[in-house]
Amino acid sequence: MVTIGMNYKMIPGKEKVFEDAFTAVLKVMEEMEGHSKSFLYKDVSDAQSYLIVSEWSDEKAFDAFMASEKFKSVVNWGKLNILAGRPSHQVYKH
Repeated sequence: MVTIGMNYKMIPGKEKVFEDAFTAVLKVMEEMEGHSKSFLYKDVSDAQSYLIVSEWSDEKAFDAFMASEKFKSVVNWGKLNILAGRPSHQVYKH
């Protein structure tokens, strides 16, 4: 089991767009083999900062999700329209 922390910073005013996009990404995650559960957290001291915490059976399953065409299309759209910077991901192995 691995836990992935995915940190995102939004352009001010795009928070709702990101939250709605997360709902769509979550549906893709739920269809991926190896995905257990995911949660979206918002930083109470920085309204544009978000953390997605996602549990996977192993890092290979997460990598397959990251390489999927569905995820890539959401990521490319996000870079152009809502993200204030490049996201960062951290892998926590159990």
